[in-house]
This record gives sequence, structure tokens and C-alpha cells, in this order.
Amino acid sequence: MTAIDRISCNFRRLDRFALADTAIHRLDARAKVVVTLAFVLTVVSFDRYAVSALLPLFIFPIVLAALGGLPTGYLVKNVAIAIPFALTIALFNPIFDRQVAFELGSLPISGGWISGASIVVRAVLTLSAAVVLVGVTGFPAVCGALERLGMPRLFAAQLQFLYRYIFVLLEDGACSARALSLRCGGRMPRPRTVASLLGLLLLRSWQRAEQVHLAMLARAYGGEFYGRKSGRFGRRELLFVFAWLAVFYLLRSHDVAAVLGSLVVQVRR
Repeated sequence: MTAIDRISCNFRRLDRFALADTAIHRLDARAKVVVTLAFVLTVVSFDRYAVSALLPLFIFPIVLAALGGLPTGYLVKNVAIAIPFALTIALFNPIFDRQVAFELGSLPISGGWISGASIVVRAVLTLSAAVVLVGVTGFPAVCGALERLGMPRLFAAQLQFLYRYIFVLLEDGACSARALSLRCGGRMPRPRTVASLLGLLLLRSWQRAEQVHLAMLARAYGGEFYGRKSGRFGRRELLFVFAWLAVFYLLRSHDVAAVLGSLVVQVRR
């Protein structure tokens, strides 16, 4: 299986998770979107040197994934994809922030290493929350919830089309990659051949977009996805939102990790 095939299967598997019937899945998508946005704002509101204070926030994606029946291995594998990118950004922090924050024995630790670790933790937190949100809601439902919360309809429609046709583009790319591999006989393809293949994919995408546009006009498309479910924001959704907002406020206003650490030290004494 090629890398493109693995990406396509990964997307389809996440889409299947959204078809489950759990208490979290049955909640209105707007409630889950609002809570996730509040979670992201809480994560980014911490000080740049905060690391241990961010760790208790893992309770949000862990609880939602457990209640939604999402496999732990699948989530860990997808979240791990973002760690190299976060590390690439975080490794520049020790270069620009060299002020010593504390000493670990005889080894001085600068503030850049602490802020770099904070970047990695924030990236894992936000990506895990996004993956869990899509896994327990579905990407079309998330776009519909964002539109009902005030997002411009045009932008929501663009996201919908991007998600609907990403599978088609991935399948075309996988077929082209397999054909190139067979014609090269296991050898490294020449740059000219790869450039021609990319140009062909661009032309095929352009032609497919023209065909989709004509089909939409023939079906009198007016910018609305009528097959989308419209949920009801009731008492369960209000309880869900306010309960998580209270948890976020508690974790933001109090360093729960420090409190638990001091309690552990006192118990050992």
C-alpha cells in the first residue's frame, strides 16, 4: 500500500467513526464545536513557559474519545504526525531565548527549551481535540455547525467540497503513482517524468472541476447542502457546554498539576 493509499484509508476510517451511535455522537454538532473552540482558546491563553499546567487539559480529548468509542492507537498515530512539525518550530526557541530559567543539577536549562516544550504540548493538545471532534461529529456536520454559528456560507461550502473530493484526488494520485512505479521498474523516476505526471494530475483535476461545476448547475445548486442533518440544541447540549467551560476555567485559573504534585509530596512525607 502506497503512502497515498494509507492517507485515503485514514480519512475514510475517521469518516466511519462519525457514523457511530453514542451519547457524544448524538449531541448537536454546534455544542461540540463551541466546546472545542473554547478548548483551543484555553490552550493558547497559557503563558509561553507553561508546560505542566497544560498537561491536565488532556482530560478533554481523552474523555471525548473514550465516550465516543475512538480507538486510542488510531488517535495516537494521527496526533504523532504533528510532532515533527512542532519540534521543527520548537528547536528555534533555544537559539533566541538563552536566558537560564533553572538548573537541573549542574546543567543550566534556558527558557527557550521550556517554551519549545510548551509548543509541542500545545500542538498535541489542539490536534488531538480536532481529530476527536471530527471523529465524533463528522466533517460535514462540523462545517454545518460552523455555518450555523456564523461562518460565511461560501467558506463552509468550500470546506465541504474540499472534504468530499479529497478522496477522488487521492485515488487519482494513487493510480498515477502506481503507474509510475510500474513503468520505472523499481528505479528512481527522472525529474522530467515526475514533472509531467504532476502536470497531468493538474489537468485532470481542472477537467474534473469543470464537470462537477456543470453537474451542479444542472441540478440547480444554490449553495445549500440539503442532505445535511440539522440537530437541536437542547438541555443536554447546554449542560455539555457549561460543564466543559467550567472545567476549562478551573484548569486555567488553577495550576492543577502543581497542586497534585504538592499533595503527593506531602503524602510521601
